Amino acid sequence: MEVARRLHAEDLRAVRAAGRALDRIARAAELAARALASGGRLIWVGAGTSGRLGALDAAECPPTFGTRPSQVVAVVAGGTRALRAAVEGAEDDLEEGAARMRRLRVGPRDLVCGISAGGRTPFVLGALAEARRRGARTGLICCLDRPPRPAPAELVIAMPTGPELIAGSTRLKAGTATKLALNAISTAAMVQLGKVFRGRMTSLQPTNEKLRRRALRTVADLSGASLARSRRLLAGAGGRVDVAVAMAFTGRPAREAAALLRRGRGLRGLERLR
Repeated sequence: MEVARRLHAEDLRAVRAAGRALDRIARAAELAARALASGGRLIWVGAGTSGRLGALDAAECPPTFGTRPSQVVAVVAGGTRALRAAVEGAEDDLEEGAARMRRLRVGPRDLVCGISAGGRTPFVLGALAEARRRGARTGLICCLDRPPRPAPAELVIAMPTGPELIAGSTRLKAGTATKLALNAISTAAMVQLGKVFRGRMTSLQPTNEKLRRRALRTVADLSGASLARSRRLLAGAGGRVDVAVAMAFTGRPAREAAALLRRGRGLRGLERLR
């Protein structure tokens, strides 16, 4: 119990550290939304725990927000093998970080955001330097008292979480703070892009029974329609929650409702057009 209590107290420090960086987290979300709206990508780059957290965020965006897998991308030192086990030396390869940016053909429409608790991971720094050279917007999430100098990215989100209870184990409160920042950046960006309406995931992909039930309930809750009518709306919309709700709001068929959604840039905009 004492260990659990102390770990929890340290996690509260991580929450406060993330809170003190909200202005920079919000700016990163704006850059991410701008990148995605322009046809670019949000690219997370990290090694070890940091890389795995980036991969988790990228993997959850398609089912939650209906993004394509190519829109939110994770680049992990050591490749996919490093998601399951440590790949020795991968984080120290500065040139490989740069090479991964070249292989992805990173460009001016992209936002490349490095994740490095200590702000010094060579793989991440190499990727950021190459991304900047290629004209991409860049950010860095770290858990330092002071941002690194010279700054390796145009936007540095520094969250001073302090020493870990187990020295050097950044999977603890540094990982907690990092996950909070990633959640906020990607979610706020998706809200800005119109993929959330009244606190509901209106672009979710109903790929299993649980999500199909959630899609049905979302249409019913947002439109005020019965479950039976919501089911018909979803069928007519090809399973797209936002289109089904737009059909309920406007009384238009799926194609016209989808066109109105595009015009209004999501249900919030459509609501203003009504």
